[in-house]
Amino acid sequence: MDIVKKWIESSLILKIIIGLVIGAILGILVPGWKIIGFPGEIFVSALKAIAPILVFFLVASAISKARAGIGSRYRTVIILYIFSTFLSAMVAVVGSYLFPVTVHLSQASTATAPNALGDVISDMILNIFSNPIHSLVEANYLGILFWAIVLGIALKSIASDSTKDVVTDFANAITKVVRYIIQCAPIGIMGLVFTSVSESGLGIFTQYGQLILLLVGCIAFVAFVTDPLISGIALRRNPYPLVLTCLRESGITAFFSRSSAANIPVNMTLCERLGIDRDFFSISIPLGSTINMEGAAITITVMTLATCHTLGISVPLPITIVLCVISTLAACGASGVAGGSLLLIPMACSMFGISQDISMQVVAVGFIIGVIQDSCETALNSAGDALFSATAEYYNRRKAGEPMNYMGEFAKGD
Repeated sequence: MDIVKKWIESSLILKIIIGLVIGAILGILVPGWKIIGFPGEIFVSALKAIAPILVFFLVASAISKARAGIGSRYRTVIILYIFSTFLSAMVAVVGSYLFPVTVHLSQASTATAPNALGDVISDMILNIFSNPIHSLVEANYLGILFWAIVLGIALKSIASDSTKDVVTDFANAITKVVRYIIQCAPIGIMGLVFTSVSESGLGIFTQYGQLILLLVGCIAFVAFVTDPLISGIALRRNPYPLVLTCLRESGITAFFSRSSAANIPVNMTLCERLGIDRDFFSISIPLGSTINMEGAAITITVMTLATCHTLGISVPLPITIVLCVISTLAACGASGVAGGSLLLIPMACSMFGISQDISMQVVAVGFIIGVIQDSCETALNSAGDALFSATAEYYNRRKAGEPMNYMGEFAKGD
């Protein structure tokens, strides 16, 4: 028990870094030992399994007990999510014009993808009204959010306090289970890193290198420049302690799990440590994993413009604005799983008259570089969920004249 206690009390980030290094070394030395990667699969599967149930009970509990006046925070965080996603698409446009790249179109994909914005919107609406049990089984977070909100409103209006407490107790119990799973993150990440290194080696860094550099460069610019700028303007103080905390505590695990949905429990734990109102982040974090898709907007925009450059299609500036809007809306419809944004590339390509056959080859290229692209994309998305939830909370506290408690227990000198 002493060993277990010391393990829990030691730095999770340090343990993750150790697991990362061990996984990379083993991936190079013994790539054939596939059993080493098995704990990574178990870790991600466990997070994906518990996340839908956690989100449902947390949201229902938060809505049923929500205090008056909390609605302004939701409006603020939604604006931050949408605006940052649009700004990310703009960064991708500028990057693509400053450093134009082409793609090698040599293979086709058999995957199917929506070819119109209307298809994406209709799918989103159908997912919202999907059967609640089916939504939980299939991890359809739009449906989960909708039915949890409906149930929470119903409980708020007719249920007794004891009934609401039962729902809250379920949410707390599931949160406890999530904490147990997160303690296994170092071992899980070791397995995930081993699998990536053993399967892809170092060759992935040279194949399609320029495209990878452009994508990662745009993602890094958004993570370290535009997102801090948005947060800093809203909070009127240095945003980087908060930004770096979110990248470190949320982005690292999201980088390896490659799933915004699977990282929801991690973000909720982070928000609790940051001193964010539980009633607020219980909804804002699941909502962010659905509509805060900065990385997805970058991927869709960069890959579409790379296709245009390859085919010699000229894209005037006014059209790029339209592309940014479409990429923003499409990104909000991207699923929170690995590679979820890639199948929306053909929809954006269609506005330039690019055929499905060609655009699906671009999707195939996306899957080739996905080891790096999708990991960086998910890290940005997930860290942004926590960053803008915290920003919205602190912003509304500042406007109301309340103590901001900036960074919660991470505060340094505030």
